[in-house]
Amino acid sequence: MFPSARAVTPEILDTLDAGHPEAVRSRRDLRRLDWFLGGSRWIVRSVLDKGREAGAGVVEIGAGGGRVCEILAASVPAAPVTGLDLADRPAGLNPRVHWERGDLFQTLPDAGGGIVVGSLILHHFSEAELRVLGGMLVRFRVLVFSEPLRTPWSLGLSRLARPFVGSVTRHDMPASILAGFQTGELASLLGLDNRVWRISEVARFTGVLRFKAWRDSSIR
Repeated sequence: MFPSARAVTPEILDTLDAGHPEAVRSRRDLRRLDWFLGGSRWIVRSVLDKGREAGAGVVEIGAGGGRVCEILAASVPAAPVTGLDLADRPAGLNPRVHWERGDLFQTLPDAGGGIVVGSLILHHFSEAELRVLGGMLVRFRVLVFSEPLRTPWSLGLSRLARPFVGSVTRHDMPASILAGFQTGELASLLGLDNRVWRISEVARFTGVLRFKAWRDSSIR
């Protein structure tokens, strides 16, 4: 039976050295999956739709290889762009992108801007960690996240993809989905006050939850 509650378990990619062949293969798998799922494209479009808030700066948490930061730096040339990740700054990253390496809970409080974005990052955290993270995110005006949708359909799609990905991704895909979110969960887990925040959630047939939250313009 499909579990109704989230189950956060370690993912293999998080334990591998960046240069490990299986880690390299898994990151390549993730880029292909992102192209198919359209997560990065949707995040960039969402930022462009909030141009005024973007002008104050855009922060990506779990910035990984820096691809989204690169696109944002080119798409919103007047906005400061910051990437936060445990990994070192990617080689050749646009010099306009400010990069902070370290634990998110230590680096995020010092990051400023109008918008926070993230792709496949929030599902890594427990309920307690999400509540702490939410307390940090409320300093921003717009939140944009693409996360695994926790449904039997999503799990079935991950099984169909198994022949086309490496062993690490084969393990991590279902783990990500079981740690993912259903509609109506994420705002509550982050502790977002519905009197302050407007929420938009779209469950995609591709197994992705697209979540946006923005402060009510009448509330300063």
